[in-house]
Amino acid sequence: MNEARFLLIASGTVVPMTQEGLFFSADLLIKGNRIIQVAPHIRPPEGCQVLDARGCLVLPGFVQTHVHVVQSLARNRADSLSLLDWLSRRIWPYEAALTESEVAVAARLGVAELLLSGTTAALDMGTVHHHHQVFAAAAELGIRFVSGKCHMDRGEQVPEPLLEDPETSLAEAEQLAARWHGAASDRLRYAVAPRFVLSCSPELLVGCVELARSQHLMLHTHASENQKETELVRSLTGKGNVAYLADLGLAGPDTVLAHCVHLEDGEYELMARRQTGVAHCPGANLKLGSGIADLPRLLASGVRVGLGADGPPCNNRLSIFHEMALAGTLHNLRHGPGAISPWRVLELATWRGAQVLGWGQELGRLQEGFLADVVVLSPSLSWEPWGDPASMVVFGGGVANVRHVVVNGQVVVEEGRLLTADAAAIQQEARQAAQALAGRLAWP
Repeated sequence: MNEARFLLIASGTVVPMTQEGLFFSADLLIKGNRIIQVAPHIRPPEGCQVLDARGCLVLPGFVQTHVHVVQSLARNRADSLSLLDWLSRRIWPYEAALTESEVAVAARLGVAELLLSGTTAALDMGTVHHHHQVFAAAAELGIRFVSGKCHMDRGEQVPEPLLEDPETSLAEAEQLAARWHGAASDRLRYAVAPRFVLSCSPELLVGCVELARSQHLMLHTHASENQKETELVRSLTGKGNVAYLADLGLAGPDTVLAHCVHLEDGEYELMARRQTGVAHCPGANLKLGSGIADLPRLLASGVRVGLGADGPPCNNRLSIFHEMALAGTLHNLRHGPGAISPWRVLELATWRGAQVLGWGQELGRLQEGFLADVVVLSPSLSWEPWGDPASMVVFGGGVANVRHVVVNGQVVVEEGRLLTADAAAIQQEARQAAQALAGRLAWP
């Protein structure tokens, strides 16, 4: 039935992301889950739903290449810590304590926040248990989601409930992939997700690679986020973090490495040559004091890069606008003003991010035949007087600008209201679950 439905996004300023600097007044016609026409004054077919975009910008839905929605209930409980302390003192105990129902609540909160802030597609990493609840939340709320359970089998200060037998852990991932990969009209996909080198044995990492390649799944892990982490990896392996992962097979167009802040010189060329994707997460890197990834060098080297908010406990928000503003300004400190133009930032948040997620040929641009993921942004005082749309969105945009959100041809946010779930109920459930967790974990 979905193929017969029409949706018209009418009278907006379309920013198609097909060419730098291009924008124009037009309508956007969607049939089923595909864009079928972009042109002025499209006459709506009979029975067509119409979304009013007058005075608004119409863009491809935003893409995030690294998030942790299951960590949402630890927001505001893990501040003022560096990465390894943040993991051992807050995140691992939190994940070990999560019940199945709390995983469901955390996932619903995170996915709802993503949609309401204009993110239509994301690559996510879960915890080791109850990951079917994350997919259930994504299926219900309507986001385009690539996700996978986390794999861990070793590490100092890792709670016992998070340490799994590698064979058992991989078998569970295979079962999850069989259930969810390609579900919801291919809106949901599976990614094999070992946490990082310090929590995974070589045998587990190789097993993750073999599983992913045998089932044609993505690989998703963290790499070179923190200086101490990177030094520990070299002391254990004798190699740089990215080089070690590549030697084990975690490299290539099916692989996404989050962060890549502390890279060795040869690793830039290695990632470019192998077409490995990188998730640039400036907000989390700043909050944890991890450093600043050299985004201009990554791009100049030919590395495929997208943006990600990471997790709510290390960023406190899942806003793509926050990451865009940082990506467009932070790198001026090292490289000078204009190091990353606002149009390049929008590319990272749309079609470049879609490339990293494996949807590059059909997502991230507003053109005929592409998947119908669209965000409509209302004007605000910070956009006046109107000028270059990329500058308006990157330097002056925010969650409050999000008016309508369409994923796979379905309206999931209309006039700023989530249509696929009760946002107030999600908020209340999250508050109650977080209070229960804080009591069990003796959090202040």
